[in-house]
Amino acid sequence: MAKDAALLTLDMEHTGETVVVRCHGRLVAGVCDELYHDVKNMLPGTRRVVLDLTELTQMDSLGLGTVVRLYVTARGSGCTLKLINLGQRVRDLLGMTHLLHVLTEMGEHGVAVKF
Repeated sequence: MAKDAALLTLDMEHTGETVVVRCHGRLVAGVCDELYHDVKNMLPGTRRVVLDLTELTQMDSLGLGTVVRLYVTARGSGCTLKLINLGQRVRDLLGMTHLLHVLTEMGEHGVAVKF
């Protein structure tokens, strides 16, 4: 395994037509394609993809671009993609880019809903 590949690990759980992808580590340059290809391969037969970012410690601009690319690809496949359990740094990054409300499940008082 390449040194960069150890930066990000993914745990995937299928429940009906929903896939929950738990991201661990850093979504940064050098590992973004792993997330994109793994999730893209699950889109056929999936209606909803949830990226659980509880244990994501860092996301750079390429990581953000990968999440947006996944969002567009999922929508094109008739699937929804949402982010849950954002850390403050990721929440700030999404807020600065005006993507927070597009990519997260928002509940009462603007708090992300946990599944």
